[in-house]
Amino acid sequence: MRRLVRTLAALVAAGLVLSACGGPTSDNAPGSASGGASGAASSGASGGAAPTATAAGPEPTSCPGGGQLIKAVDIPAVHSDPVHIPATTIGGQKVAAATVPGVDIPAQHVPAQCVEHKPAPGGCLGAITIPGTAIPAVTIPAVRVPGVKAPGIDVEPIERPAVSRQAVDRPAVTRGEVCQSKPSEEGQYVSSVYRASLYRSSLYRSSAYRSSVYRSRACNDKGECIPAVTVPGLSVPGVSVPGVSVPGASLKAYVAGPAEVIKGEESIAYNIKADVLFDFGKADIKPAAEAELTKLAESIGKDVPPGASIQVDGHTDAKGDTASNKTLSEHRARAIADWLATKGGIDRSRLKATGYGETKPAHPNTKPDGSDDPSGRAKNRRVVISAAR
Repeated sequence: MRRLVRTLAALVAAGLVLSACGGPTSDNAPGSASGGASGAASSGASGGAAPTATAAGPEPTSCPGGGQLIKAVDIPAVHSDPVHIPATTIGGQKVAAATVPGVDIPAQHVPAQCVEHKPAPGGCLGAITIPGTAIPAVTIPAVRVPGVKAPGIDVEPIERPAVSRQAVDRPAVTRGEVCQSKPSEEGQYVSSVYRASLYRSSLYRSSAYRSSVYRSRACNDKGECIPAVTVPGLSVPGVSVPGVSVPGASLKAYVAGPAEVIKGEESIAYNIKADVLFDFGKADIKPAAEAELTKLAESIGKDVPPGASIQVDGHTDAKGDTASNKTLSEHRARAIADWLATKGGIDRSRLKATGYGETKPAHPNTKPDGSDDPSGRAKNRRVVISAAR
């Protein structure tokens, strides 16, 4: 308890305020457009190569913000040479030459993908999606060695049917956004939240084998013969795509107060009251707010990895019309992002500003009887800065 009191006191000195996000926890959802099984489309019956681009665009070589890259899997081409059967004459009858076609199955490709992390307001763990994927189908075509009917020789054709392996796919898997509860008063205990781990199971397409074909040498009673013919067996090896896992993540429990910073296992969030930063209805940063923003920039430099993306979210209360509130929140978020870039020493490319307006309240804007709640509205006027750790 003494350690908690000392920690809260230090945070009060920094002037930083935690806010849990206002969005509800979303349910698991099916695959997203950024990567379904179409990212590794099945080939045709002849085993054509799969495309090297996902539904969302070119195949990635790295993922935004250093996110998890799912490596591509290359499936080598398979080739067999044609078998030529020479012409011959049996009992004065010409037996024409023939060719058993070779086989060329092009190389196939299961594209690389990125695990998708959705941005989320401070106090929330964003939704996460492992995109779907597929190993394309493949077919070894049928083969036929022709028969021969000539004086003294009657050999039936010999065939082997096509051998196919169907495409194997896995749909996208998703964990929805998880948010901490919204404290209604200072001193209230806010419990931790946990976003469960996520796993897309491995894929395996079994090997395929077309057995060899042998037509033996045959002769008539005059010693005239047709040659033996051998078409070697042909195999396509099995293909494996490893499973993909994303570990669980959590936000720690805390006691609500006027000055809190939440440091979760994978993120950190700061919330500064808008009334500290701006005059009511304005988006120009107050000169008196410079000291608080300087402390915030120092904390980001200490606790956020270099190069990590930083989200700046603006929020308003519900007073006024919805469109104006959204515009105001966007202007305020951009103002803070501009300050962090120009005076806080943070590379502008790391900063993303978003305005939510009144859509994600941290507290009710009205009292239970429906009357205005100025205290609740003041808590909703805020700017949340969050980043991955």
